[in-house]
Amino acid sequence: MLYSSTRNSNEKITASKAILKGIATDGGLFMPETLSGLDFDYKNTLNMSTLQIAKYVLSTLFDDFSKEEMSNLVDKAYIGKFETDDLTPTVKVGDNFVLELFRGPTSAFKDVALSMLPQLITASRKKNGVEDKIVILTATSGDTGKAALEGFHDVDGTEIIVFYPDGGVSATQKAQMVTQEGNNVSVCAVRGNFDDTQTGVKKIFAAAEKEGLLIGTGKQLSSANSINIGRLAPQIVYYFASYRDLVKSGEINEGDKVNFVVPTGNFGDILAGYFAKLLGLPVDKLVCASNANNVLTDFIKTGKYNRLRDFYKTVSPSMDILVSSNLERLLYLLSGLNTEETAGYMSSLDKNGEYTVSDELLNKLNDEFYGGSCDDNETLKTIQHVYRDYGYLCDTHTAVAFNVAEKFQEETGNKNKTVVLSTASPYKFSNAVSEALGINTDGDEFDIMYGLNKATNVPVPNGLNNLKGKEVKHTDVINKDEMLNYVLKKLGVK
Repeated sequence: MLYSSTRNSNEKITASKAILKGIATDGGLFMPETLSGLDFDYKNTLNMSTLQIAKYVLSTLFDDFSKEEMSNLVDKAYIGKFETDDLTPTVKVGDNFVLELFRGPTSAFKDVALSMLPQLITASRKKNGVEDKIVILTATSGDTGKAALEGFHDVDGTEIIVFYPDGGVSATQKAQMVTQEGNNVSVCAVRGNFDDTQTGVKKIFAAAEKEGLLIGTGKQLSSANSINIGRLAPQIVYYFASYRDLVKSGEINEGDKVNFVVPTGNFGDILAGYFAKLLGLPVDKLVCASNANNVLTDFIKTGKYNRLRDFYKTVSPSMDILVSSNLERLLYLLSGLNTEETAGYMSSLDKNGEYTVSDELLNKLNDEFYGGSCDDNETLKTIQHVYRDYGYLCDTHTAVAFNVAEKFQEETGNKNKTVVLSTASPYKFSNAVSEALGINTDGDEFDIMYGLNKATNVPVPNGLNNLKGKEVKHTDVINKDEMLNYVLKKLGVK
């Protein structure tokens, strides 16, 4: 299977080359030529372990790796790194279900993909005879950064540079990143919001390509953000795993349709669910849950995407995003793989800050997706409600999704089983969760974390429990227009 850009179908490359490049030459995102007609049957996954599902899904999408190669890569990525062999368990909470994606080493859903991506990049480098060092350039709204650092630190043939918005992540998220050890890692705060850091990273890719900045340096750029198809594809796996769990527990019968509610800002996690549906998984609605930065909710309802709006710092900071990069892939799919139409939307977004899709595309969008949002006040009330009524402690992002799930069910009367994706441990956002439950929030982030643990008896993940007292190794803070020079300096180019 070959991969091409969402903006130009002329560039066709193998999966391994797409994984190495991260982003297409024209600034578009790599997509497989087709997701239909593949030798893939979701029914096979119903009797597989999660690792077996991962091997099945990834060897189907990345077919320039043999099944044996992919099996070895999956085992290296996951075995012994997660709290449970199932990686991402599905648990019942009230009448709904929660897919726990935070059981990995950094307590966030990004661990599923970013445990796998270093294996894919290392193998792709070898498969293509690439001698250049691969430089992973990443923008994070909080969780991607630490998960990428955890996955890539001290991996041979790689370097990683992570940018995060200064003051735009939780205290625990920041502590995870700035204490990161490793001889090949750099972490830097950017004065601005996540969109500024994400735009800055894209500009660095564009400048490196256009101006040949790294030619002859023995280094080339790639990305750990979900703009990289190698990062996005592993996220498809847990949709199949969750559906399997529901069938095995007798909650649904094989073939019954299920709704998935996803807290999302960059649209990668929910897009993975749409990929799963295209691969045959019986999905009814994919519900896009936003916080006060509800640009996606408005888009799904109106067909108009407008990033020229107020930006809010919320208690769910990983969703504080106004430019959702992976939406480009959905536009490409819903437009019938029309690269010209997709490129037009992206050009309008870049030049005018907005675009409006055709009526035909909007109708297709609404057939597949539902959009909803809630503000900080609703988020905190939902944390309280879910803990009080169901005894389940959730973080601020999961609470957004749970709130929107209940709104969706009330508004539509949809009776299908509904799975809420839980994207982070509540202890990554102890301050907000404690506030919601009326627990003392005096002291630093660790005092608050331990207070929340004492009040709820929910275990603190080891990776977070061990943060206190770790040496801060990364203190750089720059302006957004300094990102390119920072990277070049780090790479010894300037």
